[in-house]
Amino acid sequence: MDGTPEAPAGRLAGRVALVTGAAQGIGLGIALRLAREGAAVALNVHKEDARAAEARQQVQALGAACEVFVADVSRIAPTRQLVADVAARLGRLDILVNNAGIERHAGVLEVTEADFDAVIATNLKGPFFLAQAFAAHVQDAGGGGRIINISSVHEDLPFPHFAPYCASKGGLRMLMRTMALELAPLGITVNNVSPGAIRTPINEALLQDAAKVAALQAQIPVGRMGEPSDVAGAVAFLASADASYITGTSIIVDGGLLWNYSEQ
Repeated sequence: MDGTPEAPAGRLAGRVALVTGAAQGIGLGIALRLAREGAAVALNVHKEDARAAEARQQVQALGAACEVFVADVSRIAPTRQLVADVAARLGRLDILVNNAGIERHAGVLEVTEADFDAVIATNLKGPFFLAQAFAAHVQDAGGGGRIINISSVHEDLPFPHFAPYCASKGGLRMLMRTMALELAPLGITVNNVSPGAIRTPINEALLQDAAKVAALQAQIPVGRMGEPSDVAGAVAFLASADASYITGTSIIVDGGLLWNYSEQ
């Protein structure tokens, strides 16, 4: 067994979920889990290519309605249009998963303005304005909703050579808390899921170095790196009625790494 629980059948039946950055990795894992739980899924991708087509096929193979939407979430106008397009093509929109994110490796003395702006725009500005457009849609539709941001343990844990990334995730934590207070009267909950070390394409270089993987896993109390399905399970819970009384919080999905980690 891989430790992945069986999804309750139909827990999200009749709901429509938008997942950003959904062509691979954690985003695709989330899309697949929400589809298994009965949701129709809108896959946001940066470009419509073979990888996006394969992601859609995987979701549709589960029997879920699925559409692909191309949009650069680092820019405000496309985020507003994305929400409108999803609601128009899939009939409604109930769940927003802000998953798209980027990182740049550079020391504090080497970070460029372009890299800093790119990370903040994708990881912090994008989620805010998508949430804003989503909340306006929910208000107009007269129903509640769920906003779930994929953050990181680095919303709290410093990470040398990734200062803009850490700043974006720390900002996302406070953004989530503040939005949770303001949007609660609209029936919208806002939460973060904050992963630790997850096996995804963004970690490909690390995964090819057995010594580094072993050193990392030695710092994870459960003894392994996480899988996209581990993150997806937490997202599915927060998207469901089971989490209707949870808002303004971060769920840490890291196998205990946050409390046992030190830079080597």
